[in-house]
Amino acid sequence: MEFQTLTQSILIMAVIIGIGSLIGYRQPLTADSRQLVITIIVNVAMPCIILDGIFQTPIDSNTLTQIFSIFIISILLNCLGILIGWMGARTLPLPSKKRREIAILSALGNTGFIGLPLCAALFGPKGALLAAIFDAGVDVVLWTVAVMMLQEKGAFSLKGLKTIINIPMIAIILGLGSALIGFAPPEPVKQLFGTLSKLASPLAMMYIGMLLPMFLRNKPQVSFPLLSMPIAMKLFVFPLLTAFLLSAFAIDKDISSVTLIQVAMPTLTLASILFGRYKADEEMGAMTTVFSTLLALLTIPAVVFMGSWFLH
Repeated sequence: MEFQTLTQSILIMAVIIGIGSLIGYRQPLTADSRQLVITIIVNVAMPCIILDGIFQTPIDSNTLTQIFSIFIISILLNCLGILIGWMGARTLPLPSKKRREIAILSALGNTGFIGLPLCAALFGPKGALLAAIFDAGVDVVLWTVAVMMLQEKGAFSLKGLKTIINIPMIAIILGLGSALIGFAPPEPVKQLFGTLSKLASPLAMMYIGMLLPMFLRNKPQVSFPLLSMPIAMKLFVFPLLTAFLLSAFAIDKDISSVTLIQVAMPTLTLASILFGRYKADEEMGAMTTVFSTLLALLTIPAVVFMGSWFLH
């Protein structure tokens, strides 16, 4: 991985987030405008990144093995991250529910909004495809393990699992299915996917930037020690442990590079929404997302640089 390319990509992300913050400060997001931006990112830009990655990448037996492998690795690593977060939370004098919340915030990252466009910029179409598969694994853990942890009864619900079936997931299934049967869309269609895929990164970064003034305006009451635990776990402990495990098991280089980037992502943007839905600490979820996103602009290059020692 070109460290200079990574640093440049992070700097560009930081500038776009800054522009989004200025816009959000002058023109606060309404519920309708938030939903509009999310719809464009999730239902248009992200599926186009995925389809562009699939149609630009030869799908042979080796690629299929990589796809299956990174999906399983994603599920296992995110479950491990939750376990590590829960063990860390046990060192604090907190109620059981709060420990479970910290465990979720310590593991599940923003692999869709930030990770997918970043991997596309760093590794090209194939990197985007593998990043999308990793993100699918995060979704599986989010709507099964995480939801069970947030519920008092800890019950599994098929209703929650239905959320996994979304436009990006459909794009993965249809795209891979088309590639396997040898179907390739006409060149103008490929160009359309390529053009729309370029919307994902700037729109996602600008949206995150526009959210920051709104979150900070609410004068959060979450204590720093409470925030520091999931942020430290998510941005430092979990990524470095992942780098060690990837090197110990001699994982394929393409998979290792994408996995390390994805694991180094800040806490998922959905945290506050998910916590609000299941009557958890919505404010802690929002603040962890905000501060981990800002800190990640510094920690992602640092973690990848340190992680490269293990991977080589």
